[in-house]
This record gives sequence, C-alpha cells and structure tokens, in this order.
Amino acid sequence: QVQLAESGGGLVQAGGSLRLSCAASGRTFSRYGLGWFRQAPGKERAFVAAISWSGGITYYTDSVKGRFTISRDNAKNTVYLQMNSLKPEDTAVYYCADQRVPTLTISLNDFGSWGQGTQVTVSS
Repeated sequence: QVQLAESGGGLVQAGGSLRLSCAASGRTFSRYGLGWFRQAPGKERAFVAAISWSGGITYYTDSVKGRFTISRDNAKNTVYLQMNSLKPEDTAVYYCADQRVPTLTISLNDFGSWGQGTQVTVSS
C-alpha cells in the first residue's frame, strides 16, 4: 500500500497563496486518479479537487474553481494543489488520497491511502 505525506500548509492572510504537495512512498501511485480533500473543525471531510492519471481530467468543488489548481508529476510520485486567493473559509486540514477505482470520481469512498494531512489556516 502506498504511503502519502502532505506538506506545504501554514498560516496565510486572506488573498494569499499556498502550494500543497503530496508525495508517495512505499510504491508508486496507482494508475488511477488522485484527490485532495479537506476537513474543517466540526465538519466532515469534503472533496476539493481530483486529477486523472494523465492529468488531462480535473474536477473541482465549486467553491475553489478559478482559485485552486491540481496537478501531478508521476515521475516524482507527487501531486500538488496550488491555492490562490485564499479565503478564511478555506481553513481546514487538507488531505491527499489515491483513487481505488479506474474512473475519476469525487466520492470520498472511492479513495484510499490517506495521508496524515496538513493544516491550512487563512486569517481575515
């Protein structure tokens, strides 16, 4: 099973940017999609973005469209989340996960091998 490790979180003012990274170890990413999810205090884990194996298909939750960009480098076994124009409501722990099904989806249940998460805090 692949182990995932997120990094790049931190404290940023509203309007600022962060770039999250998620590196795989143990084995390479499966030839399926990768996703980013986030969990705010008191809320359930929610979908943020997903990307297909080739990178040619991406999905975003509506609240981050136009602000966040997901990308991947399969040679480096790393997936990224570039977050621009951050808002206080983006504050959460961000997790990456690899997909367990061949078709790219946004369903949390279709993802596994979760990382430990990285905290993103956006101050107003």
